[in-house]
This record gives sequence, structure tokens and C-alpha cells, in this order.
Amino acid sequence: MAKKNIVVVGAGYAGVAATRRLAKRFKKDSDVQITLIDRHPYMTYMTELHEVATDRVPAESVQYDLGRLFAHKKNVQVVTDTVTALDQEKNIVKTAHEQFHYDYIILAMGAESNDFGTPGVKEHGFTLWSLEDALKIKEHIEKTVAAAAQEHDAAKRKAMLTFVVVGGGFTGVETIGEMIDWRKVLAKENKLDPKEITLILDEAVPTILNMLDRPDADLALRFMRKKGVEVKTNAPITEVGADYMSLKDGTHVPTHTVIWTAGLKANTDTDDFQMEQGHGGRLITNQYMQSKQYNNVYVAGDLALNTNEGDRGTPQIVEAAEQTGKTAAEHIVATIKQTTPKPLKSSYSGFVVSIGSHYSVAHVLNRIHLSGWFATIMKHLINLIYFIQTFAGYYIFQYSMHEFFRNRHGRNPFWGHISRYGNVLWSVPMRIFYASMWLVDCWDKVQGSGSWFNGKLRLPFTWLYPKVTSGASEAATSAASGAATTPPAKEFFSLSYNYGKEPMMVFKDLPHWYESVTKFLIPNKQTAIFMQEFMTVVEIIIALCILLGLFTWFANAMTIGLVAVFCLSGMFYWVNMWMPFMALALMNGSGRAFGLDYWVVPWLQKHLGHWWYGDLKPIYGKH
Repeated sequence: MAKKNIVVVGAGYAGVAATRRLAKRFKKDSDVQITLIDRHPYMTYMTELHEVATDRVPAESVQYDLGRLFAHKKNVQVVTDTVTALDQEKNIVKTAHEQFHYDYIILAMGAESNDFGTPGVKEHGFTLWSLEDALKIKEHIEKTVAAAAQEHDAAKRKAMLTFVVVGGGFTGVETIGEMIDWRKVLAKENKLDPKEITLILDEAVPTILNMLDRPDADLALRFMRKKGVEVKTNAPITEVGADYMSLKDGTHVPTHTVIWTAGLKANTDTDDFQMEQGHGGRLITNQYMQSKQYNNVYVAGDLALNTNEGDRGTPQIVEAAEQTGKTAAEHIVATIKQTTPKPLKSSYSGFVVSIGSHYSVAHVLNRIHLSGWFATIMKHLINLIYFIQTFAGYYIFQYSMHEFFRNRHGRNPFWGHISRYGNVLWSVPMRIFYASMWLVDCWDKVQGSGSWFNGKLRLPFTWLYPKVTSGASEAATSAASGAATTPPAKEFFSLSYNYGKEPMMVFKDLPHWYESVTKFLIPNKQTAIFMQEFMTVVEIIIALCILLGLFTWFANAMTIGLVAVFCLSGMFYWVNMWMPFMALALMNGSGRAFGLDYWVVPWLQKHLGHWWYGDLKPIYGKH
């Protein structure tokens, strides 16, 4: 087969989905080369931009480096460049720095904000459709609130502290929802009363969240109003100024901040491609996402308008973008391999809209309606499933860190209770004590008459000892094993030691299933002696790691495992059950304060990341 060049333009949800599908289908075909071109070296996780704009998560939390996403896709070349022209006659896509020949091309350049020609929006409003937009909004709000705190003129101060989000769709509602949470933080940082900060959500039509069922949308509406958001419906905007917003009914709203999320249109960079456009400037395709004018040109994502889906095409949501990208990819595969292609078959799992970090409304799987905390957890699960599907293990970890464990001001689903921003310095004494406890316990095992290294069997597994045949032999066996010959005291259950009481074991006898496993692993005395010596060495190594703060997460996890083994082996008392809970607490970065993890973990992350993903670059391509 002649060598085929497939170019994908745009690394959004559609472009990444298409590229991954092509890479998988042509994994064993060296004659197919796939080139992914984007102006950024990263994919922007668009659905979380509102969290960056409102200072809930840092910018890097929505930047997914393309080098990482395609590190092990040998047939994918990532190029960082800006597409400037498309020559359909010569099958060439031109960029600012070079050009690429293609046999097939997928245009997935996305959409941009649509202000519908409203006067003043471009000059004085803020859009939220890129990482740059989000950072600009964040900086503006922080500076505006800080300046308002120093403003003596009451009217001007009120205008500066009035924030308007235009658009009652998902982006607008989620943005105003995050502003509800951020309002308290901004007020505290600038010594303001949170009530001084006014939040307005403005929608031109009579209802909000029109992709949800009305009961779900009404729940969201009630929650926002309960939290003090002024929701204006049926209120089209006629003009935006530097310090005001005017509505069609004549209302004049003094404000220095108007965030426009009211509509989308196709990426205007494609206007010069001379391809047929439909509603919102979207490029018209057939059911295979092929351009109706050029058989080897495909369009996917927000840029595409599949006429089989109606005059407005597929909704401009993540699921639709991915499905169109995969459909385009599969049609290219079918064309090259001469198999029967499959048309786009839209199917949506549902919708979740978050209103701040603790409340959401959801309609998923076409039958489940959720609201509140459970809907919020559902949204996080959906995001994590996305990363699992893209095999982005690194970003599963990063997402979890940013959304749950490295989150400030209680702005996560658990109100900050699981945030690791607690000062780990105060866990150092606990770490030292815990490690010392293990070392002291091991001291008697390495020296003296009770040593576990003198060839005597110390493990309490009955099948390893000679069978009892007489009283004399029973006494001898008991003496050999170190067992007491006097009747034992009555065991007493407690989680702390009571003076004069005999503590109770967790398991006095091995559970039957565990005994069977242990007999298989330790069938004789020689194996048992080796195991008791080996485990003692392991305990010492773990204790030293905890003491020095080296790999403390793993070392403490190992102690939890050891406690479980000791419990099942009949070698652990209830009064020591505090140990696994202390280990769990020490897993929260306790080695980062006065410990080797302060240096070792960042070094490993850097070098293991380099080994696994290669060099990450600000610009990918032939430079």
C-alpha cells in the first residue's frame, strides 16, 4: 500500500479523539503517518475553564500536554503551529512555519465566542473560551476587587463589585456557581463583607439550562437564588460599556465586569477555506463527517454541522465532539482498508452542570436524576472516566490532586477536609515516633535470647511443630516454642492497654482460608525460619524509611499491609490497632517536611517522567 498521510488540525476533544482512534487502527501499519497540528503544545480541558477563571484550580490543571497524551503512539507526529491556509486542490495544509501534504485531513478547530454583534462586548466584555480568556478574567476580577476595597465613592465601589455573567447555558451557570464560592475568599482577602459583592446571571430567553429537563434546571435556579445570585431571564443585552450594561427593557446595570458566555460560532480561521457553511458558520458535512465538497476533507467537533442531525447539527458538547471525531477517523480507516463505513450515530449519556464545588444537577443515562453533592461526585467520576478512556494515567493523578487534595479554601466536594494543604510539619514528631516504635519492636528480634535469627522457630503456626504424643512431648514442644505452661489470663478487649489486664488478640486462631494460604506459602520449618528473618529485615527497612522520610507513602502503606498480615496470623492485639490509622495519616506527604522525600520525590518525578514521556516541549514539530 502506498504511504498515506493523515493530518488532524486542532487538539480539542474531537481532534484528540480522532487522532487516538486513527493511531489505534493503524498501530501495525507503518505506511500510515498521522500528524496532529495545534497552535498550543497542549490540549485545553475546556469544561473546567471556569474553575481557572475563578481561582479554584491553577492553569496547569486544564493543560494536558500532547507529548504526554501521544508519547507511546509511534505513528503520531505532534506539531505546534498555527494553520494559515488549506489548499484543497493540492492537498496541502499551510502553517505559519511550514506546510504538510495530506491524503486525508480532519478539521477540528473548534468554535469561538459569539457576541451576536452586541455593541461594546468586544471592547469591554470578557469571553471564556480559552485558557488565555480564563486567566484574563481571573486577573481582572482580583484587581477589580482589590481596587474596590480602596474606593471611597459608594456608587463606583458598588459597580466595581458587581459581576455579570451573560448566558444561562452550562458555561454561564458553572461560572456564576464558582463565583458564589470565590466571593467569600475575595471578600476575606480584601477585608470586605461578602454581601457587598453582587452576582448577576443574565439570560436573553425566558429559561436557563435548556438542555436539561425543566425540573433539573429549576433546581439549579432555586439554588443560585438561594445563594444570593440575581438571575435575570428574558433580558437581552443591548450594550456593554466600560462601567455599565444596558438591557432591552431599559435597565441600566453599573458594572465593571461582564463575562460573555451567551453563544458560539465556528472558528473564523476557517472562513478562508471556501467551504460551505451552515448555522453559526459551521462547516457542513454528511453523516460520515465528510465535507460535501471534498471527499478527503473531514470536519469534526464544534466546527462541524452534520445536516443529518438537523439544521443546527450536533450539540456543541464534549460527547458530540468525540463522537464526530471518531466517526471521521473510522471513515478514513474504512476508505483506506476498503471496508464498509459507519455513519455518525449520536448517543449522549446525559448532562451534569456544577454550581460551585459542592452542588450540581445531573441527568445521566437518560433516566437518573441527581442533585446536590451526589451529582457533584457524578461529575468528577465522568471526568475521571474520560482520562481512563484516553489512557492518561498521569492526568488521572493530576486531576485528583487539583480537584481533591491540593485544593484551597475548602473548594472541593469534601469542603477541604481531604486537602493536603494542612501543614505537614506537625506530622514530623508522629513520623519519628511511629518509626521508632517499629525499630524498638525489631530490636528484640535481632539480639538476645528472643532473636529471630538464631535458628529457632518463632512463628505461631501449629503445623510447623511436632505433633503432641504425650505430656512430656507437649511440655517439650511448649518450651521449644516459648509458650507459657501456666494457664493464660482471661483476655480483655480494649483499644488501649488496661493495667493488669491481658489484651485480646484480633484473631486468636487463623481464619481457615488464611491458614490454607499460609500452609501453601510456608509448608515447613526451613521456609518459616527464612520468612521470619526476611520479614524482620523488611520491618527494619520500612522503619528506617519512615524515620528518614523516604518513600513515606509507600512505607506507611506497607505497614498497614503488615498489620493486616499480623492480625490474620494471630500475632496482633486490639490495643495496637492505632498503628494502621497513624500510618494512614502519615501517608499524606509526611516525608516532605524534614525528610528525604523533599528532594527524592521531585527528582523521581522529573526523571521518571522524562524516561516515560520523553522531553516535553513548548513547541512540537520540526524545530
